[in-house]
Amino acid sequence: MSNRRQARECALQSLYYADSASLAPESTAAYLLQFKGELAECFPFCEELVHGTTSNLPKIDELICAYAKNWTIARMSAVDRSILRMAAYEMLFSPQKTPVPAIIDEAIELAKKFSTENSSKFINGLLDQLKKERKK
Repeated sequence: MSNRRQARECALQSLYYADSASLAPESTAAYLLQFKGELAECFPFCEELVHGTTSNLPKIDELICAYAKNWTIARMSAVDRSILRMAAYEMLFSPQKTPVPAIIDEAIELAKKFSTENSSKFINGLLDQLKKERKK
């Protein structure tokens, strides 16, 4: 497993935990610290994904809702919601400038590993629509 994939997995776990426990951003940061030793040099990337996602959450949720036909954020599973939020942050706000196809592929892989059988298709379709925002 690549270090960046491992960082994304840890970020996903932190975002999922924060979402399902309704934690404040500062509590999420404390939870995230448990991964610091495990991630070593990739911890700053993981930290950026979590902080960037939580800092931009209202705008991210607004965009996801705009492209999620017949779905609300609340109706999505917490895992899918966290994957979508993190991928949307990375696509639209991250200074990393990771290629969009790589971001979408990583999100699909996370869905296959952590969510339901149909989640990867749902996430792929929504992120494919959302990538149009990057071009604006």
